Amino acid sequence: MLSQKYLKLPKFNYWLVSSLLISTIVCIPIIVISTSFFGELSGYYELLKDTYLYLYILNTLGLLIGVLIFTFIFGVGSAYLVSFYKFPGSSFFTWALILSFAVPGYIYAYSLTAFFEYFGNLYSILKFIFGDGNYNDYIPRIDSLFGSILSISFSLYVYVYLITRACFIYQSQSQIDAGKNMGFSDYQIFKRILLPSARPGIVAGLSLVAMECVSDFGTVAFFNVQSLTTAIYDSWIIYDDINTAYQLSFFLIFFILVFFTFERKSRGRSRFSIPSRGYLTIQKKVLKGKIKWLAFSLLMILFFLSFIFPVSQMLFWIIKFPSNFNLPQIVDLTINTLQLVVLTTVILISLSFVTNYGMRITESKFLSVITNFSVSGYAIPGIILAVTLLSFISFVSDYFGNENLKLIFIGTIFGLIIAYCVRFYSLAINGIKTGYEKLNKSLDDVSYLMGNSKLGTFVEVHFPFLKKNLILISMLVSIDILKELPLTLILRPYNFDTFATQAYIFASQDMLEFTATPSLFLIFFASLIILTSRKNILKGF
Repeated sequence: MLSQKYLKLPKFNYWLVSSLLISTIVCIPIIVISTSFFGELSGYYELLKDTYLYLYILNTLGLLIGVLIFTFIFGVGSAYLVSFYKFPGSSFFTWALILSFAVPGYIYAYSLTAFFEYFGNLYSILKFIFGDGNYNDYIPRIDSLFGSILSISFSLYVYVYLITRACFIYQSQSQIDAGKNMGFSDYQIFKRILLPSARPGIVAGLSLVAMECVSDFGTVAFFNVQSLTTAIYDSWIIYDDINTAYQLSFFLIFFILVFFTFERKSRGRSRFSIPSRGYLTIQKKVLKGKIKWLAFSLLMILFFLSFIFPVSQMLFWIIKFPSNFNLPQIVDLTINTLQLVVLTTVILISLSFVTNYGMRITESKFLSVITNFSVSGYAIPGIILAVTLLSFISFVSDYFGNENLKLIFIGTIFGLIIAYCVRFYSLAINGIKTGYEKLNKSLDDVSYLMGNSKLGTFVEVHFPFLKKNLILISMLVSIDILKELPLTLILRPYNFDTFATQAYIFASQDMLEFTATPSLFLIFFASLIILTSRKNILKGF
């Protein structure tokens, strides 16, 4: 008879299995898209390859490069001014500049078009000031590609601003003093000391911008820019060629993987850490004379263009066309939007905690690889992610011969929440991971010695420490869900609208003035989230 020790089964590791299952599910769309690129080429793909494919790629690259340049200038420049100088309004701009994150690129595009179009708002302003005249000849026309670059840049530069500002405020004053002793001017200190030390953070911010940029649909579709995202939409909706849509999506994932690689190489062994004792905090220089008003003017222009301008446009339409304000519709849109935001955020944060804690206690390299691979799902356009999930659910349903699976996932709030979780998984997982990297593992051992279980250690030790990260990530995820357009547009239940989809439907029907109410409420709720958590936002990066 075998001894008892040989009959004993290995202990089941719930944390490893749960974490692995979550990351694997998130990886499904990425695997489908990556493998389809090497599949059979359709006739439509061959046609694209011989005609417009290179134009799509060039337009996407042009859009990406333009947005990266503008967001670098806006983000790094504003972060430098508020971090190292005192001038009128400097404290206000520190948090006020974050509000532009509440304005989606496609809503900015509506405002930009309405302002510069023939007989638009700029024409009305000039007519009011100077009287009748042929002002349309002097009003600049916003090119579709340039308009997309501006709209996306003003919406996304906050990523670069926040992370770069965090790098600047943790810069040691002693290094700056050393530069001054060597005779460096303020510009030389910025160029030779501050910019190189903040490079990892700048590249990290630009990487987030790049992922958002290449996956944007609402802005480029409104401006009719022939980018890869519009080509993906046409392949699926117009030509019913899902395989070509997958293959085009691979190019977007490739762009993002290149950025991830570049970011990691650029960062090297650099780490973001909280300064230790003896650290000399930054002593802000007080600007005087014309210089202080120049700094104020630059940031006021940026704040006005990125936030006040689109909000003013929406308010103008509501005042001019009060009959477009439909209170019962706004109540329905508010309920629909907020229930998606709350449910998805709670589920996504919970899943991220499970995965991160699983990686921490198991130290599984395989799990780490799968999890790191899964975060690239953030780069998948909402359109193609929706198509991938629909195809996968249909395949599983047909394989098991159970049509009820389609009823659960397709055209339901539950299916939409699952898609959101896949789309924004990387935001949540990386945000919690950043907090865990600052938590010494010796605390876990102390907790175990005190009699706490692994779950008890998580509740009593980890969760209190990660509260700030939790607030920050909840804010980012909530705002992204508020602004998400293509996923919601495709996967929403019948007759179910959010602020984003309602505004897009009006804009696609060339009824721009009707976009004011849903757009303004979207901006209002996103701004409210930012304002209530601004202290954690400024400390979190």
